Amino acid sequence: MKLMIVAGEASGDKHGAKLVSALRAQRPDLELEFFGSGDDEMRTAGVETIVDSRDLAIMGALEVARALPKFLSVFRRLRKAAHERKPDLVILIDWPEFNLRLAKKLKRDGHRIVYYISPQIWAWRSYRINSIKRNVEKMLVILPFEQDYYRQHGVQVDYVGHPLLDSVRVTSSREEFCTRHKLDPTRPIIALLPGSRHSELRHILPPLLETAGLLSRTDPRLQLIMPLAGAFTPDGIRSEFGVTANLSIIERDTYNAIAAADLAIVASGTATLETAIIGTPLIVVYRASVLNWRIFRPMINVPFVGMPNLIAGSEIAPELLQDELNPQRLSDLIRKMIGDRDGLHRSREQLREVRVRLGEANASERAAARILALLGEEHVTP
Repeated sequence: MKLMIVAGEASGDKHGAKLVSALRAQRPDLELEFFGSGDDEMRTAGVETIVDSRDLAIMGALEVARALPKFLSVFRRLRKAAHERKPDLVILIDWPEFNLRLAKKLKRDGHRIVYYISPQIWAWRSYRINSIKRNVEKMLVILPFEQDYYRQHGVQVDYVGHPLLDSVRVTSSREEFCTRHKLDPTRPIIALLPGSRHSELRHILPPLLETAGLLSRTDPRLQLIMPLAGAFTPDGIRSEFGVTANLSIIERDTYNAIAAADLAIVASGTATLETAIIGTPLIVVYRASVLNWRIFRPMINVPFVGMPNLIAGSEIAPELLQDELNPQRLSDLIRKMIGDRDGLHRSREQLREVRVRLGEANASERAAARILALLGEEHVTP
């Protein structure tokens, strides 16, 4: 059985690898061949990555436009591979800017398509529902309210749970973490998470670094840490952004860093939900180029951008977006929240409720079961 699987970002690579492992575990009697687009985790899981997704993790209208020749080349390569190898099913994971276009072409070519981890069309660019209805056989969604949304629009859908519930793991106590990274567990810890893409770092990290400098001068008891995304090195970050000595860079220990923190400053995206699952109070921040902000802000039709707030239905985590993200405003908010112990306790209670609303774990296993069911009895070995 041949399965084409296409992911284009680090999170998609992780979820794709878990899905592949679950498919193999559920049907060890089947000979499964996987090929498509991914990164190290999917390769380790046994996927032949004819496209390396690291080259395609690009955000923003201008950035995508500059990389258009690369995207077109990758698009043609994947379409050709599907034509030549004739997969029994194409599994698209998140990455809507690319995958929805690919779905249109592959559907036209006669391929069956499942989409795992829905584009957030309920939040912005809702017109994409029409493309999904035409080109996707089934949506496998990870948020409870997404199932109702798609059913109301006549799309075949199954809710499988959120894969982050399977992968977010805290393995150290605050004291153990502080000992390992030479921090004082009796003093407040502020974690800065500026994003995992270089385009995000370019716009979000500078105001966070200025905030760190301001806080170190006005409240030296605060300990500032920055868990580093896997695509970056401390030397690279220091040389490009001039990280100050008062900020500790943490490598390969992100979940424990978030858990040890009293407060986390988190770029809007997957990391906000990871922080919510861990239960650490957070401030959601985001900043883009002026052009990208002017293009995309009018398309957003929900009151919040942070996923914990969307799931809770209220602003349980303050949001500072675009021009609101400045050192003075952010440092004032950090000091206010750190000084309000009752408020931090309420935040943790609200985040626990978000965790409950996400449902049960084992999303990869449920998604694998739905995919195997779609493939039908003709593929099942007695």
